[in-house]
Amino acid sequence: MRYLIILFFILLMAIGLAGLSKDNPTRNPQAVPNQTNSAQAVLAGGCFWCVEADFEKLPGVLDVVSGYGGGKGENPNYNNYAELGHREVVEITYDPARVDYPTLVEYLIRHSDPTDPDGSFNDRGPQYAPAVYYADEKEKAEALSVIKKIDERKIFARPLALHVLPREKFWPAEAYHQDYARKNPIRYKYYRRGSGRDAFIQKYWGGNVFPEDTEALRREQAAAVLAAQDGSWKNYVKPSREELQKMLIPLQYKVTQEEGTEKPFDNLYDANQAEGLYVDVLSGEPLFSSVDKYDSGTGWPSFVRPIFRGAVVEKEDRGFFTTRVEIRSKYGDNHIGHVFPDGPADRGGLRYCMNSAALRFVPKAELEKAGYGAYIKDIK
Repeated sequence: MRYLIILFFILLMAIGLAGLSKDNPTRNPQAVPNQTNSAQAVLAGGCFWCVEADFEKLPGVLDVVSGYGGGKGENPNYNNYAELGHREVVEITYDPARVDYPTLVEYLIRHSDPTDPDGSFNDRGPQYAPAVYYADEKEKAEALSVIKKIDERKIFARPLALHVLPREKFWPAEAYHQDYARKNPIRYKYYRRGSGRDAFIQKYWGGNVFPEDTEALRREQAAAVLAAQDGSWKNYVKPSREELQKMLIPLQYKVTQEEGTEKPFDNLYDANQAEGLYVDVLSGEPLFSSVDKYDSGTGWPSFVRPIFRGAVVEKEDRGFFTTRVEIRSKYGDNHIGHVFPDGPADRGGLRYCMNSAALRFVPKAELEKAGYGAYIKDIK
């Protein structure tokens, strides 16, 4: 009997693995759509990690898979897809009752650089060029209509350069590319921020990242994010050191877990003057407001106070041949920086000298959507 049970479980495992062929890698952790009530679209907007992560935020989208498409070569992979004429694309499965094809096209335009025919931000070459793939003449006409509408509004300095092409076979990318933003959140965020994608989107669209005729979808998304994230840092459980080493890039790990210090004048937020909230890079808990940020001339982001009393923890630090006051996050228990008594006298006299690597900046326009609506009043 024992051997029969073992044989039964081996058979079940074999059946399960058969469903994970190269043409069907691990899908995003959303409900697998009922094909009778769903449709698919293939779009390209540069790095498929970013395009996948953005479309997962659009209500009505059921599943997003990163892959390769548009070329003629068979069985492309990450090493040869460009040589075979493919682009990095995403295959989007969506509910037509909640979101339509023209909305998907406009959403792509609002989350990429649709004016660059030769690449996407720091990624150069035709394999990163923006493209819309249509399944039939109706979709082709809808895509061209959306492009014409955006061009007529003259939002960009240059006309849109999206390639509108017939859909070819979609080839899913390797499993490690799927859900990259969720599997590797810190590395993904640094890549995305460094690419210039978010700055470009903010410049042209601000907080209007949803097509204008989807106000109901915008409210639905905002409510979902708030319900999922608002106050979640209070229940934050710090991962093990081994997990943190996988999650963080070396500089972030050195700063937050080993009380390191990043280089002055060579970090993300020293010169940042935008309005918004600075939160713990790991736990997401609110720490500082842009209202209290000032240029200390030291090369590190400096603040005159935390966003509220008790937002950070002060701890005596006897290292570095002197006694200093270390600043740590309350819920994340991560090293953020130090506080010194040489700040502006007319603003309290303190200088909270922080490390950008320990922070994440949330622009004011995104606070409510990101679950920080209660702090909008603190960003004047």
